[in-house]
Amino acid sequence: MRQISAFLILFLGLISTAHAFTSSVTTTNVAFVRQTQSTTLLFAGGESEKEGGAAIAKPKVGVETKQVTKQKAKSVQKSKSKASDPISRKEDEFEDAPLFKVILIGDESYDQAHVIERMCEIMEDMDENRAATIFKQAQQGGQAMCGKYPLEHAEMYKEQLIRSDPMIYSDVEEENKK
Repeated sequence: MRQISAFLILFLGLISTAHAFTSSVTTTNVAFVRQTQSTTLLFAGGESEKEGGAAIAKPKVGVETKQVTKQKAKSVQKSKSKASDPISRKEDEFEDAPLFKVILIGDESYDQAHVIERMCEIMEDMDENRAATIFKQAQQGGQAMCGKYPLEHAEMYKEQLIRSDPMIYSDVEEENKK
């Protein structure tokens, strides 16, 4: 008997707890629904649990989609050209940068090995045979052309030759100087 009464007390305690829980949840839902209905007209729904709460109102505007397809039209080519004919387009006109001559000035105090070595180090397109030929021409004729370069390169080569130790004299002249 004691067991049954203990069971009943426990069962009644659980029921009262569940009832208190559901009533607090229900009151919260009702308050939320009322607050929502008063602030916005987008939600439609009732206050009872049977209707499922607030729901989004469906728009009364219908959406209609149409699919349009167009047929491809044949294009007529005005002029007939052969595949081997080049297409004539406007050519861009570029002016070539003016070139300047780097001239080695001959001097009797030069050491041939030093001048050849420095010329090969400074000028990228110079090899030892060409440098030796230029050195001999400069010694015999007083000056010899080392090459033709854009102005900035020519001035840089001249400065680097002058900064050599011992100094190598050179000059820069315009290619088409008259």
